[in-house]
Formats: sequence, structure tokens, C-alpha cells
Amino acid sequence: MLKRVALAHPEIAFTLAHNGRVSLQLPRSDFRRRTAAILGDDFLTDSRSVEVAAGDLTLTGHAALPAHARARSDAQYCYVNGRFVRDKVLAHALREAYQDMLHGSRYPAYCLFLKLDPAGVDVNVHPAKTEVRFRDSRAIHQFVYHAVNRALSAPLGGLSQPATPTPADPGTFARPTFTPPQQGGFANSHQHSLLVSEPAVAAYTSFIAAARPAGTSQFAGESAPLFTPTTMPASAAGEAPPLGYALAQLHGVYILAQNAAGMVLVDMHAAHERILYEKLKTAVDERAIATQALLIPAVFQAAALDVAAVEEHPETLAALGFDIAVVGPSQLAVRTVPALLQSGDPAALAKSLLGELREHGATQLMAARRNELLATMACHGAVRARRQLSLPEMNALLRQMEATERADQCNHGRPTWVQLSMDELDRLFLRGR
Repeated sequence: MLKRVALAHPEIAFTLAHNGRVSLQLPRSDFRRRTAAILGDDFLTDSRSVEVAAGDLTLTGHAALPAHARARSDAQYCYVNGRFVRDKVLAHALREAYQDMLHGSRYPAYCLFLKLDPAGVDVNVHPAKTEVRFRDSRAIHQFVYHAVNRALSAPLGGLSQPATPTPADPGTFARPTFTPPQQGGFANSHQHSLLVSEPAVAAYTSFIAAARPAGTSQFAGESAPLFTPTTMPASAAGEAPPLGYALAQLHGVYILAQNAAGMVLVDMHAAHERILYEKLKTAVDERAIATQALLIPAVFQAAALDVAAVEEHPETLAALGFDIAVVGPSQLAVRTVPALLQSGDPAALAKSLLGELREHGATQLMAARRNELLATMACHGAVRARRQLSLPEMNALLRQMEATERADQCNHGRPTWVQLSMDELDRLFLRGR
């Protein structure tokens, strides 16, 4: 209870003693330092700032990223006009805001302050004053949901960049300055085995096409690299994107990159999975899923219920970008798949989709369970571990991550990248001591 009060009043110092022993001592401070003292520095590091106003509604505070989720709900602090509350409307809005990023039995952490006209809330609902009733609960729900969801969904490209380090004092070791890779840096590291005809690069065709300079083309018979690097503009010579530039691939699983703050490690499968998932959601919402016809249909053995599902739900399958035909009493053929998933296993994708259709039906599948299905499809279509990528392909993936909402986590709530700052690397090697 003391922690709840202390979070709402950082300008007041608190001391808690029990049997002559001080259990908690909080000096006067600002909101950020008080939050770190109660919830920990990791909470601030792994959270997004929320500061939204609309009319007489204001929501401020911090919402932790899914990577900081906990096994218990003991790090959830929600205030209305400075008073700690447990409200079903606010709890549901916050749960919905995290729904697309947090999976399993984990609980998100947050410390949020909602301010509104006192006439719009009834505080005399419970003797302990921890429950409230809003006059317009739907408006409050939507306001809180969209504010937190927008903060958590901010693309990496929209985040603030690390401040430029000040020059080192005389006598201290100097760090090398960060320089974006130039044209020659990419040319010596191309892996020419990744041609457009190979399935290994199919998942990244869209990335490379987006990164290729306008006016260039690539033909199937050419041996030139898929991506033609260009020299960085002079105005950007001293700048680096949030995720920096790729340096190497570790064991075919992680991408090692360098940005202005230090070193970045990216889980390429988790990152690609999130990118595909967000693109699939957008395409389904806009009813504009691009499809890819298979040169040779993928034929597989199917149960009688799967065959019946294909015959019963052709419109639902088409809306998701699939053309599946019955070619025998117990055989199905996948003729068309979503273009975003063309590198995945067509038979596995079809089996997963038909299993969902069989269990939940078309109506429920396209409503309540739609996102779960799209997440499964994205997982099947994402680039797999041990897949060798060239430097341009890695950089194209990094740029796509920076432009994708919720790119910090994959569809299962795992982080897609971590940052190791130069200070952290210096401490590992005892530099400057």
C-alpha cells in the first residue's frame, strides 16, 4: 500500500519501519526516479513512455514491453486522478493493448496515471475507494487502449536516437567513431550463392526489392548480386538508423549489427515473423492479400474432414490468399499461397489453416481467432534458422524492422533484438579501469 501511495507522490519522502528496522526508505524525487526505486531500473529501460491527451482526458506514465512481463500481476499500478484503483474497464483496456504481443500466462507491468474531470467518475463504489465507475466507460476504455497500444506499437524508426557522445577528456581512452558502411564495404562480403531462383532468398525478395535503388533490375540468369549498394548520402554520413548496419551472421541464427550506441543482436527468425505477421494483418484488413501461384501444385494426403473443409469454405480460403483444390478422395493440392508466405511449406500452411477451420469454423476464425491464425501462418513463412544471408539482405531486414509496428517482440512475446552499449562492452573487458 505504501508503494502505491509513494508512486503517486514522488515529491514526498517516505520511510517504512517495522520492529525498529527500516524496510523501505524513499527520498523526495521526481516521478522517474521514484518509479525506478519501486519498480526497478529494468522497468524503465524496458518500457515505453505514455503521454497522451484528448480533451479533458490525460494518460501519462510507463508501459513495460512484453520482454519485461512477469509471472504475477504485482507490477501493475493504475491511478485515476492520483488515486490507485482496480477497475475492470481499465484492466480490460490494458489487457487488450498487450494482447497482440503478450502470450501465455504472463502479466504486463505498467504504471499509468489517468486524469479526467472528477464529474466523469464515481469514486463511491467501494468502501476502500479502490473501485470506480466511469460515466462514459466506453470512451475511457478506447482512450486508454489506443494510447497504450500506440506507445507499444511505435516502429523502431520513430524512436529517439542516442545522443552523440561528448569528446573524451584528455588522458582517457577514445572510442572509434561510427561510420556507416560504404559501397566498398558491401562489395567484398557478398554471398553470391543466394540467387533469386533459390528458395533461401525467396522470403527476402520483398526486402531486397524495396532496398534496391530505383531503376535497377535483376534477371534470372545474371550472376550479379541481388542488391546493388549505393554510397551513403553526405548528409547521413554521421547518422545511423536505430538498428545500425549489419556486420555478420552468427551461426545462421543471429544478425550482428553496429549502431551509434554500440552492438545490436537480432534474432532473424523472430524479427521476420513479426514483419510477416503485421503485413498479413494489414493485407487482410484491406482485403488486398497478394497471392503467388505455385508452378507445381503442392499435393498432400488429407483427412476426410480436411477435404470437406476445403469444399465448404472456398471464400474463406480465398480471403486468406489460398487456392486449395480437391484432387482425390484423400488428396488436396495447394495451387496458390499468399505472396508473403511463398517461401514457407505450402502443405504445412494448408494443414494448419484447415485444422483451424475444422475446429472453429469460418465465422469465428475470421473474427476472434483471426490474429492467432495469421501469427501461425507468419511463423511457418518466416525465414528459418541456419539460413545464410548476405549483408544486403541483413540490412534490408533491419530497415524493415525499423518500419514495422511492434518489431521489438515476435508473435510469441519474445524479444527480437537486444542492444549492448559501448559502456556495457567496456565493462565486460574492464576498459578504462
